[in-house]
Amino acid sequence: MPQNVSSPAVRVGDLAPDFEATDAAGKTIRLSSYRGVKHVVLYFYPRDNTPVCTKEACGFRDMYASLQSQDSEVIGVSTDDDTSHRGFASQHRLPFPLLSDPDRRIAKLYGAAGSFFGLLDRTKRLTFVIDKAGRIVRVFDAELRAGVHLDGVRNVLAELAAHP
Repeated sequence: MPQNVSSPAVRVGDLAPDFEATDAAGKTIRLSSYRGVKHVVLYFYPRDNTPVCTKEACGFRDMYASLQSQDSEVIGVSTDDDTSHRGFASQHRLPFPLLSDPDRRIAKLYGAAGSFFGLLDRTKRLTFVIDKAGRIVRVFDAELRAGVHLDGVRNVLAELAAHP
């Protein structure tokens, strides 16, 4: 049951690779703009509107106020287009940005590019917790268990809050 692994592209302790992208609402998101300001929960997921992806997104939505109170932001990334993201975010009232990564440029930086169990050309389900210094402090990898990601993020951010 892998739940705290390092991807081949980046490892715990590494400086998180910077990227810039436009979210589905048209806002430019640059990871480095959070340095010194907020922790970041960067999660990669295979596809909008699928059961596990919806459970994960809604789980982050349900704890979003708590995450914000811990100086944290959530950013979701998949290969879906902006139209899909806008519909997904609207239907499930997601308050955080979703980034479209059709060429998997961002996913490749984090080792999340690949296939879903070798069947579909989608993004792997990986979650990175990045501290305010921009360092990766934890990586969660559990393809079909959204709860591993959600519980893991909750626990790591509580640890970071307890030891600033």
